Amino acid sequence: MFPAINAMGALSRFHYNPVLTDKTNVPGGNERLMGSSQRIRYLTTADGSRLAWAEAGRGPLLVKAANWLTHLEYEWNSPIWQHWLQFFSRHWRFVRYDERGCGMTEWNGGDLSLDTWVADLGAVIEAARPSEPVVLLGISQGASACIQYAIQNPERVRSLILYGGYARGAFHRGTPETQAAYRAMIDLTRVAWGKENPTFRQVFTSRFIPGATPEQLKWWNELCLRSISSGEVAARLLESRALMEMTAQLGQVQSPTLVLHACSDEVISIEEGRLLAASIPNSEFVELDSRNHVLLEHEPAWQRFCEAVLSFAGRGTVTTTSPFSALSLRERQVLALMAEGLSNLDIAERLAISEKTVRNHASTVFDKLGVWSRAQAIVFARDRGFTG
Repeated sequence: MFPAINAMGALSRFHYNPVLTDKTNVPGGNERLMGSSQRIRYLTTADGSRLAWAEAGRGPLLVKAANWLTHLEYEWNSPIWQHWLQFFSRHWRFVRYDERGCGMTEWNGGDLSLDTWVADLGAVIEAARPSEPVVLLGISQGASACIQYAIQNPERVRSLILYGGYARGAFHRGTPETQAAYRAMIDLTRVAWGKENPTFRQVFTSRFIPGATPEQLKWWNELCLRSISSGEVAARLLESRALMEMTAQLGQVQSPTLVLHACSDEVISIEEGRLLAASIPNSEFVELDSRNHVLLEHEPAWQRFCEAVLSFAGRGTVTTTSPFSALSLRERQVLALMAEGLSNLDIAERLAISEKTVRNHASTVFDKLGVWSRAQAIVFARDRGFTG
C-alpha cells in the first residue's frame, strides 16, 4: 500500500470508505456484479460527493480517468465500449469511474475543474489500494487529469497511455470562429439536451462515432440521457473542458508515455495528439487510421491500438513458442474451421458436436489467443499461417 498521497494538497480533501456502501444509503445500489467480472463501489469525497468506481480483471493495476459520457453499468455490455472494457480487463486489474455529474456518480458534484478531476482520480487510485506504481489511461479529456496527476506524483505512476487526448480546451485552440461555434454549442446544450426530441443529441454525438451503425448510434444517444441528468449539467461539463489549458506543464511529465490518436478524429484534431507527443519528454506516438473518437471493434485501427498498447506495456504475445501451443486438439480443429469461414452450425455438423459446444470451444480459443472476437481470431490464425 502506498503512503498517503500528497497531490499538492488536493487529495487531502478526500477520504474513502473501503467497505462497500450500503444500498439503502446510496441511490443506485451498492456493489453489483456485472456478469461475473465487474464490481461497482462508491467512495465519498470530503465535500460530500459520491463517486462511483468499478474494477474488473486481475494483474497490475491500470486506472482509467473519467471522460465524457460514461455510465459504469450501462456501458458494460454496450456496442460502443464493451470491447474496450474486455481488452483492458483481460490484461490488467482495470479500474474506472464516472466523473462528477455523470453516470452512477452523484449528479450535483460541486466544482468542475482540472484540480478537482486530478483529486478525484487520486481518490479512486487510493481506494483501489495499489501495491506498486499504476498505469494510467486517459481518453479524451481524461488525458489531462492523468498528465497532471503524473506530474504531481511521479513515483506513483508507472506509465501513461493517452488516446484522443488534448492539453488545450476548445477555448484555447482552433480559430475564433471554431471557438465561437463551441460557445454556441454549449448554449444549445443547456436548453436542448434533455428534450424528448433527440435531434440535437444525434447531431452532437454523431461526431464521436461517424463510422457507427444505426444500432450503435441509437445506443450512444440513449447513453446521453442515462449518463447526464440535464442540459445544465452537460453544459457545465462542456464549458469546464473548454477552459482547460495545461500545455506549459507537459514538459514536466517523467513517466513513460504512449500517445495514440485517430488521424481524422472529428472531435479532437490529431494536431492535439501531436502536441502532446512533441511536448512530453520521450513519449511515443501512434497515428491510427480512423474518423472515430471512440474506436469501434470492427475497424483495423482498434486492432492496431491493442497491439500498440500491449507492446508499450510489455505485455504482448511475442514468444519463442507457437501462440497456438496452448490449444487442445479440439480447439485447434474449431479454429481451423473458423479460419475456413465455417459458421458455428457448420463446424458442429463437421465435428459431430453440438453448436453450444462449438461456442464454448470458440470462447476458450479467444481467451488463449488473447483476442476478443471471431473476426480477430480468424485474422490472427490466417496471418500466422495456422492450418490446425
